[in-house]
Amino acid sequence: MFHFLKPSPDAEKLVPKDKISSTYKRRQAGVLIATCFSYLAYYIIRLIFTTEQKPVMKEYGFSIGQIGLILSTFGIGYGVAKLFMGGLADKANTKTFLAFGLYLSCFFNAILAFTKNFYAIIFLMLLISITQAMGAPACQREISLWFAKKHRGVVFAVWASAHNAGAFACVACIQIATFLFSGSLPAVFLTASVVSAVIATIMLLINSERPEAAGLPNMAVYSGHVELDENGNSTAQELSNKSFWQILVQNILCNKVVWAVTLTSMSIYIVRYGIMSWIPSYLPTKGFSVDWAKWLVGIFELSAVPGVIILGAVSDLLKGRRSLVCFICVILMIICLITYFTSNNHAVIVTVLFIMGSLIYAPLSLVGLMVNEAVPNYAVGLSTGFMGFFQYVFGETAATALIGQLVDHYGWGASSATIYVAAGIAFCLLVYLVFKERHILKMEAQINSDPAAQKAEEEATAKADKAAAEDENK
Repeated sequence: MFHFLKPSPDAEKLVPKDKISSTYKRRQAGVLIATCFSYLAYYIIRLIFTTEQKPVMKEYGFSIGQIGLILSTFGIGYGVAKLFMGGLADKANTKTFLAFGLYLSCFFNAILAFTKNFYAIIFLMLLISITQAMGAPACQREISLWFAKKHRGVVFAVWASAHNAGAFACVACIQIATFLFSGSLPAVFLTASVVSAVIATIMLLINSERPEAAGLPNMAVYSGHVELDENGNSTAQELSNKSFWQILVQNILCNKVVWAVTLTSMSIYIVRYGIMSWIPSYLPTKGFSVDWAKWLVGIFELSAVPGVIILGAVSDLLKGRRSLVCFICVILMIICLITYFTSNNHAVIVTVLFIMGSLIYAPLSLVGLMVNEAVPNYAVGLSTGFMGFFQYVFGETAATALIGQLVDHYGWGASSATIYVAAGIAFCLLVYLVFKERHILKMEAQINSDPAAQKAEEEATAKADKAAAEDENK
């Protein structure tokens, strides 16, 4: 790893005790702003080619099949790269890693402005997908390090909503570039890269790496709450001298909760893309106009934002019962799916889509948090990447390529059947997770009510962190 990406050692000069609270709050605000706006900028780059696919087809002479190949290259590259970038994020200076990935994305996106060669564009989109995979793991690791479990639900939900704002910002960049540069397609790519690079620079200045590198106690000590994994071990350790493969095997592949959460997430991804991707094609079969169906894609996306934040806050009020909130959402989601596929009433369908946005995106947000809370803090990035691999390589592919083939051969009934199966799998997995989560929270309550046990866990974590920090910087 490049030297500037290596994690900083624990600060030698500690923040005075009377200033710890105010310093923590100031840096938490900076971390939340930086992760939200950085992820927003990542989405500007991620969506710019997708949004401009019609002008690209017209100006470059590409067929829709070529555009589909370019976009699928990005999807597969992103899913695979996310696994490995998640592991790197755990070993890196997270705030630098986050900005560096965005700078690289901006650079490769800018090169798109200077080529019309189909194979060069595919190669550049592959590079962009790899650098884009640096964003989410870094953001989720920072949130896990800087926010206590009792506040993490709403914080994570606010961050997760940044991708919706990123979609709006992407369109805004296109409109500004089109107005200023007379519709020049290269100018659109360059404008998006410049805007995102400026955001990356500002966010790098206000972001923070990890509490102990800033002279602050780690979150377990500061909050007075020890978090546990399924085996009753503390998850507070920020760094580890374990290798990528050791963490992958010991903390991810051998972790039943991680597998259950990941497969739940993959199933809900099938529902998400199985609905969203096919709205423009499916709703005209119900009598909707093509233009109105396109607008409903936006309604489906934007309606989710307030619901996701509210349900994230509810999971905090329930003292971390993320699985329970997801379970209730999935039950209501199944009712909405049945209504969506069986009703022909336009008002009912629009209403169901509006509601279903929150019922799909809230669990997707919370499972991202659940997989992070199921592992030690030194494995948060890798857990994010592991789940992302399944979401994109299997979930999104099943919802687009598989459903497309099934509809071609068997009609839209095959689409609804696939989505019902995916929702049913999510339901069954969440039943297991609700009981598992209850058991883990009981263990946490016991250890947090025992000051001696809590202090022992904190001391063990502090020693492990110190040893790992020294090892990482040798």
